[in-house]
Amino acid sequence: MTAPHGKAAAPIVYVCITCKRAGDPDTEPRPGAQLAAATLRAAAGTEVDVRRIRCLANCSRGPSAAMRCDGSWTYVFGGLDATHAGALIDGARLLAGAPDGILPWRGRPDVLKRGLIARVPPLDFAGILEEAEE
Repeated sequence: MTAPHGKAAAPIVYVCITCKRAGDPDTEPRPGAQLAAATLRAAAGTEVDVRRIRCLANCSRGPSAAMRCDGSWTYVFGGLDATHAGALIDGARLLAGAPDGILPWRGRPDVLKRGLIARVPPLDFAGILEEAEE
């Protein structure tokens, strides 16, 4: 997939650093922060940009992360932990190579199949829209 400017679209993984599992105590470091640190390590030497953020509003299914690249759909995942960092990087690289901006099912790490929360279209999406019934 290429970005509008003709360069390869660099994938971005956003990891919620405030995430914890429902019912977990408020201890530090939070599981989300541990996932972010592991994901940064897993991304070393790759084209994947990992960004630590506060709250993806998926608290009931945390820890959470999202991934996107220019022109692609954005994917939100939950139920993650630090052992899933490599899967996030693999998924982001797979998304960056998807010509239609949709994360392929085939080759997607299992945790990204089971933990999918939402898929959000790109801002310039002009796909098929159903007309409202009158």
